[in-house]
Amino acid sequence: MFQTVVARHSGSQRGMSAVELKPSRSDGPQSNVMVMPLARGLAVLGAFGAEQPWLGNHEIAFETGIPAPTVSRMLHSLVALGYLHYDETRKKYRLTAAALSLGYAAIADADTQRLARIEMQKLAEASDSYVVLGTRDRLDVVVMGSSTRHPELDLRLTAGARLHIASSPLGWALLAALPELERFYLLGNVERKTGRDWPSLRRRMAEGISQVRELGFCMSIGEWEPDLATIATPVRIPDQPPLVLACIGLRARMVRARIEREIGPKMVATAQALQDRLVASA
Repeated sequence: MFQTVVARHSGSQRGMSAVELKPSRSDGPQSNVMVMPLARGLAVLGAFGAEQPWLGNHEIAFETGIPAPTVSRMLHSLVALGYLHYDETRKKYRLTAAALSLGYAAIADADTQRLARIEMQKLAEASDSYVVLGTRDRLDVVVMGSSTRHPELDLRLTAGARLHIASSPLGWALLAALPELERFYLLGNVERKTGRDWPSLRRRMAEGISQVRELGFCMSIGEWEPDLATIATPVRIPDQPPLVLACIGLRARMVRARIEREIGPKMVATAQALQDRLVASA
């Protein structure tokens, strides 16, 4: 049920997560030190995903906005380095284990996962929901781990699954925790990528960010799927990018009154406990 929604938010808008290769003049001194070949190589690797594991030269050029001849040279180098595999029959490329290990190394911090798992399991049992921990990768939220005791919720939001930052409560909670300049920069990228959908996305993001500031969490009831409700809160860790903690459950059991009175405050307390554990273990 929910897997279709994940695909819609991370697949049909996949191009939104491409690296922005033309920083604006307002980006400051860091713009002068960007290594363009490296940025383009990372953009090529970032074009691949679980919903589109095989890509051809022209598909990658379309996803990244990089000229096809440049993409061809990048692909040749990435194959030679072992980060991509080329299939002669398909005439397409896919990521290898070497490339995947880069992502898993980033999200698989043993201490973070261990400490988070303890708090997430407590929250899943207390709220009777599917609990997810995520972080930001460009314009996506990437799932770091999940926990549930609910047999009816097989959402398959395992490590590495992606949700678009603009269209999910997980993304709204992360945006609320970002410094203002970083948030404006990201929203500028989202606006350029979404076109006619931008006004509705902007309104819903603003509502979600406002909820986080007022309540400590944001919620979405029946927007992803009619039968599901989702609430999310940021986990702020000093000197590190924020994480996001979310509960996803059946709408019949997660009505607004229960969310505001019980589940939301419990999730905020869990996020604070996780933050305290991570700071203490640093």
